[in-house]
Amino acid sequence: MKTWTPNGAVAGPVEITSTNVQRGDVIQIGGQPCRVADLRQLPLGAKRLLFESGEQLTMHPRTRLVALRVLRRW
Repeated sequence: MKTWTPNGAVAGPVEITSTNVQRGDVIQIGGQPCRVADLRQLPLGAKRLLFESGEQLTMHPRTRLVALRVLRRW
């Protein structure tokens, strides 16, 4: 996984659900950080997260996770 952080940005933890997950969010799964590369909408509000490593995770509408998100300052 690349450790890229833009200048002037701070990474902070945020609670994510299937409605607010974004590309670039980093989720720790089994002790491994996984960066979201792409999202696919599924029926009934679920989303399939595709990670840079090629792995996938399905988030159902009631799933709540903590992710690391780059917070840009204007």
